[in-house]
Amino acid sequence: MELLHTCRGTWDTPDRSGDPVDLHDHGLQTAALLRRSHPYDKELQVAGLVHDLGHLLVPGDDAGHAAHAAAAVRPLLGRRVARLVELHVPAKRYLAAVEPGRTLSPRSGLTLAVQGGAMGGAEARAFAADPDAQAAVILRQADDAGKVVGLDAGVLEDWRPVLELVAAGAYARMA
Repeated sequence: MELLHTCRGTWDTPDRSGDPVDLHDHGLQTAALLRRSHPYDKELQVAGLVHDLGHLLVPGDDAGHAAHAAAAVRPLLGRRVARLVELHVPAKRYLAAVEPGRTLSPRSGLTLAVQGGAMGGAEARAFAADPDAQAAVILRQADDAGKVVGLDAGVLEDWRPVLELVAAGAYARMA
């Protein structure tokens, strides 16, 4: 929770030239969209909440931010949450391949190139075959939509019970 609170006033780019909301609001918006569309998938919702923590942990590393966030959340939130967080960038590359006219935020459009660009055919087919691909695409779509200035997506404290539930489930699977 402390790390998530630190996201208030922290942006995806150190110079604030990126997306129009800070990481705090972006995470809340993404998670709220996922809660609405997939109310029973708590791990997906939590992945939406934490997916961009890598921007806080290693500022300026657009290509590696998903891997940094996944590594940070894996011990507490488990394999699936970490995997979805890690896959949200490949999901963007996949969607760029299968929906070439898809609109991205200006910052996401710029970072797509440093993240590898649109996937080629074989890479897109391999991604689509991944058991977590569909959930990663859903996360990506919420990620793209969760960048609205002034949108009230609730408060971070409301997510504490969900985070605790997901963490308890991850702990039980490890035990």
